[in-house]
Amino acid sequence: MNLLRKLLLPFVPFYYIVTWLRNLLYDMGVKKSTEYEFPLLAVGNLSVGGTGKSPMVEYLIVLLKERVMLATLSRGYKRETDGFQLVTPLSTAKEVGDEPLQFKKKFEKVIIGVDADRRSGIAKLRSLSPQPEVILLDDAYQHRKVKAGFYILLTAYYDLYCDDIVLPTGNLREPRKGANRANIIVVTKCPNDLSHEEKERITSRLSIEPHQYLFFTTISYEETVRNTSKSISIDSFKDTCFTLVTGIANPKPLVDYYKSLGLKFDHISFPDHHNFTDIELKELNNLGFIITTEKDHVRLASYVAKEKLWYQPIKVKFLEGANSFETKILEYIEK
Repeated sequence: MNLLRKLLLPFVPFYYIVTWLRNLLYDMGVKKSTEYEFPLLAVGNLSVGGTGKSPMVEYLIVLLKERVMLATLSRGYKRETDGFQLVTPLSTAKEVGDEPLQFKKKFEKVIIGVDADRRSGIAKLRSLSPQPEVILLDDAYQHRKVKAGFYILLTAYYDLYCDDIVLPTGNLREPRKGANRANIIVVTKCPNDLSHEEKERITSRLSIEPHQYLFFTTISYEETVRNTSKSISIDSFKDTCFTLVTGIANPKPLVDYYKSLGLKFDHISFPDHHNFTDIELKELNNLGFIITTEKDHVRLASYVAKEKLWYQPIKVKFLEGANSFETKILEYIEK
């Protein structure tokens, strides 16, 4: 925690009261939430960034895309457009945001929309033909104007919400009690060898409610890196110094993974969803080989030579209970 955030500690009670009161008004029905008669799943977190929402959304897309007419709706963070936008493979990150564009490039048949106003976005998606039967809401846990039928809450193993406080000193967007709205809670980015005792300890600390289910996942790194046209083994870089470029909330797991492989690299870290300046792009083009994240690749691919720019694909891997997780999602969809 930096000095500035420590100095802002006196403002924490004010932020807590405002967000607590807002939730209370929605819970009491004083402020109205719009409900829907079709399956609407929301993926989100209590904290600011870094819990692995995008890989979880992709996991759900893979699970559902062959079963139903599927759409996803995101805010389109840091895009330079307003209102509803339907994402196409020819869209740019500046138009629709990096993560929605990433989804569209990987899953062209899935309908991908962006709109900061989730109610408006849902209406626009449902007006399409063919009409989506199921909508995944990306990063919509605090969007109380919409009431999803099913909530998946993510919390990172190294930064559990039970150990945090609200903004501006902490990272929580709302008080910890907000976790009670979740149907499923997923502890993400766990070590592969997480013990049963540690899982039990975390379960107790999170105070899981009787109606909730808890799962533990880790990050699975593919053994290959890719560019826009091909993939090669990450081992190809064992004897080649490269630069790892990241613009994500927490690059430490990826950095640690590459170090564990014995790779030699420099690391340039930018803020999450960073919009690269012309000067920064020029500097990157003067480097040798670059490996970046898939999200960053979406923003860099049009500006950095293809032959030098690669990205590291990742997936969600359940430590156990993947079938149980999928069953609960499908039961909700079918119901």
